[in-house]
Order: sequence, then C-alpha cells, then structure tokens
Amino acid sequence: MLIFIAWLIAASGTLGALFFGEVMGLPPCTLCWYQRIFMFPLAIFLPLALFPLDTKVARYALPLALTGLGFAVFHWFLQMGLISPAASPCAQGSSCSEIEAKWLGFLTIPLMSVCAFALISISLFATLIQGKK
Repeated sequence: MLIFIAWLIAASGTLGALFFGEVMGLPPCTLCWYQRIFMFPLAIFLPLALFPLDTKVARYALPLALTGLGFAVFHWFLQMGLISPAASPCAQGSSCSEIEAKWLGFLTIPLMSVCAFALISISLFATLIQGKK
C-alpha cells in the first residue's frame, strides 16, 4: 500500500509539472528541471514494483526521492529569501528565485515539490522498515 501511495504522489507530481509547463506555459527554471529529473523516474519505477509486489524498489527509489527533496528544499529556501539569489544555479531563462505562481497566499511550486518528495520519502522509508520485520 505504501508503494502505491508513493506512486500516486509521484504520478501527480509528474502530471502537475507537465501541466504547469505545457498547459499553463510556465517555463521551468534550472532547479525545476533538476527536480523533474528525480520525480519522473519515480513515476515509472514505483508502479513496476506493484505487480508483483517488490518492496526492494525502495532501495532504488529512496535515493532519488531524497536527492529530489534536497533540490526542492534548496529551491524553496531560495524563493523565501533564506538563500542569496547569488547562489542560484539559474543563469539563463526563468529565474529560480522568482515566484511564478502562488496559491492560498503561501503555496508555491517548490513548496509543492518539497511536500511531494517528503511524502514519497516517508512512504519508501516506511516500506523499508516494514520489509525488515
């Protein structure tokens, strides 16, 4: 069940990223691309582990989720002003420190990415713990 939940979140994150880029026309910044690099494979790996159930997928998927979480937290902190814009890897195109969209007064795309990667990581970590029992 935890792998299925992690897959639902990864699939939602993938579809959301594609929606923002292709439908809403928001160009992804460099940090957004890095987060996509770690989210998109999760949407492929995780459902493959469901039939037949293979809980060992957490060993391979958890490093992807944790690395993506690191990029998402860095991006979120950059947008909140906790990290100097000079530390931004965005040299061309869309600015990493600029907030493109905001919902409910606080919900930004990097914050949604942080939540998605955190929930996926928690689900996969719990899968590893259950597998050891």
